[in-house]
Amino acid sequence: MAEVMSMEDIRTEAARLNIDLSGVDWNSIRLPPGEDCGIKSDDDDLNEEDSLEFDAGFGNIIIVDNLPVVPREKFEKLEGVVRKIYSQIGVIKENGLWMPVDEDTGKTRGYCFIEYNTPQEAELAKEKTNGYKLDRAHIFAVNMFDEIDRFMKVPDEWAPPESRPYTPGENLQRWLTDEKGRDQFVIRAGSDTEVLWNDARQVKADPVYKRPFWTESFVQWSPLGTYLATVHRQGAAVWGGATTFNRLMRYAHPQVKLIDFSPGEKYLVTYSSHEPSNPRDTHRVVLNIFDVRTGKVMRDFKGSADEFAIGGTGGFTGVSWPVFKWGGGKEDKYFARMGKNVISVYDTESFGLIDKKSIKVENVMDFSWSPTDSIFALFVPELGGGNQPARVSLFQIPSKVELRQKNLFSVSDCKMYWQSNGEYLAVKVDRYTKTKKSTYTGFELFRIKERDIPIEVFELDNKNDKVISFAWEPKGHRFAVIHGDNPRPDVSFYSVKGGKVTKLTTLKQKQANALFWSPSGRFIILAGLKGFNGQLEFYNVDELETMATAEHFMATDIEWDPTGRYVATSVTSVHEMENGFNIWSFNGKLLYRILKDHFFQFLWRPRPPSFLSPEKEEEIFKNLKKYSKKYDVQDQDISVLLSEQDREKRKQLKDDWERWVNEWKRYHEQEKMERQMLRDGEASDVEEEYEAKEIEVEELLDVSEEIIQDA
Repeated sequence: MAEVMSMEDIRTEAARLNIDLSGVDWNSIRLPPGEDCGIKSDDDDLNEEDSLEFDAGFGNIIIVDNLPVVPREKFEKLEGVVRKIYSQIGVIKENGLWMPVDEDTGKTRGYCFIEYNTPQEAELAKEKTNGYKLDRAHIFAVNMFDEIDRFMKVPDEWAPPESRPYTPGENLQRWLTDEKGRDQFVIRAGSDTEVLWNDARQVKADPVYKRPFWTESFVQWSPLGTYLATVHRQGAAVWGGATTFNRLMRYAHPQVKLIDFSPGEKYLVTYSSHEPSNPRDTHRVVLNIFDVRTGKVMRDFKGSADEFAIGGTGGFTGVSWPVFKWGGGKEDKYFARMGKNVISVYDTESFGLIDKKSIKVENVMDFSWSPTDSIFALFVPELGGGNQPARVSLFQIPSKVELRQKNLFSVSDCKMYWQSNGEYLAVKVDRYTKTKKSTYTGFELFRIKERDIPIEVFELDNKNDKVISFAWEPKGHRFAVIHGDNPRPDVSFYSVKGGKVTKLTTLKQKQANALFWSPSGRFIILAGLKGFNGQLEFYNVDELETMATAEHFMATDIEWDPTGRYVATSVTSVHEMENGFNIWSFNGKLLYRILKDHFFQFLWRPRPPSFLSPEKEEEIFKNLKKYSKKYDVQDQDISVLLSEQDREKRKQLKDDWERWVNEWKRYHEQEKMERQMLRDGEASDVEEEYEAKEIEVEELLDVSEEIIQDA
């Protein structure tokens, strides 16, 4: 194998040879056959399995069985249907679709052969269409042409399969049993992806697993922390474990760009966008919904980018992401997408539309599921020049019953914010003034769990203040609002407890434009990102007091750990300098800092919900001192250990200093004779033994003679 060189080594060698790398066409470089530059591919085992098919020469051909048997006059129509289905998956070769005909009857035989350009396309076609339901009587059975030989070798007599001993895999939740109660996080920097423990007691990050070129674009934890997903040109993959991170499943989807898990981790949605052959056409979009455990495609969606460009917050080629929003909480019962004048809701039992039809909503602009219940809210803007008011409606699924509706007038914009327990829905409404020249903001608060879903209207003290940010307290009854004008807006806190909205306090003139609540509530970070250069204020909402102020210069991201004990701030590669991350305590103490060049991602590993009941959690909280004695002893032991380590470090520094002094003393002694010669035989190095004398020395610098003539 060839010698492996880093990019930095290549640049150094190029500079030595006077080669200008900017003129090198990297795409034209081809590796020798069998060369992998020391980077082992995740697909090596797959390639080994597929090598027999490639050698046989028929790995790009599939056989589609259970087609309708039709006479010659319907032959072209059937061929057109089959070609339309299979050309969406890959490129069929010229004359690559052959449908045999029975010479005696003149009818087709009920199967056909399809030849693709590549074996990968054929494999994908088999995977996606095996079991495809053309109609009630015809369900496709698809096999690879190379499998015929294997079928022919099936023995006539049945023999029981060889039993293999069960080998249990790693417990995917074992990381939750860490004796130190630590949390994991994943980072991406350069070509490396690394999982680490946050060992805040030891004030360091403890490495768990590191792998170069683990993903080709990004990584993503599943919502409950069971899986880590990676994205590749061939598709996505999930990995799991506490320390080993073995690959658990692959999901074939060429050129995948985005992925999204369902809240309960049962399903994975993958997305890709493909350039059209005609430049005037829009990009073609492919979406697959996989069963996470089996890797089976449960449903796929295909169409132009325009069909998927409604709703969501961002994606590729104009498509909004996520295309599908999941409802029903962690049970993953429903998913929905918004189309033109419709909301299409699907169930995960059949992966078909509920009642086989979408919900028609004229001019619908946005919708949002409750985090816990099968209820979604939708927003419809004003129609007919204001003759038909805007409205927010709540729908129950699967009944599709409208639970509540609120009409809104003179609406400029509307945003919906669900509280994490689904108990409240806050709707921020920007309204036009009477002159239509400016807007002001108000809020409509829906109390979802109360009878008839009462709605409360409230406004800021100054309703003309611009609302910069809004955030609910997780699992709580409070929310925070940043409002006013930059660069120093105000931050107000409200409570909805007791059946009415009550203002708790307003913090004047804060350098903040983003709010980050702790997952356990109570604490919040008032952050000044982007133009505010990473200003941080750690605030205790229970006591209504600031715990600490700090700064992480140029911070781009802030993320609390799932327990609410620690928070990470990071500077990603959007900035060229100071890339890396800081770990803070909940009250704003900087614990440690790690710098990483070309830093791309920091993600805490999520935790699943606690199995403890609210009553048990409350009892633990009341008796926290009793439970904490055990951990106080551990903290004391760690403190002693850290002190001992600190003493060892200081002792090492002292020893290094003494070693350095002794070394120079030795050099000094060795050079004594040379110094004595320079001092005309004087041997002493003590300055006090010498007498300083002032000696005047006259020196003739120059003599010149000048003749002066008489006038």
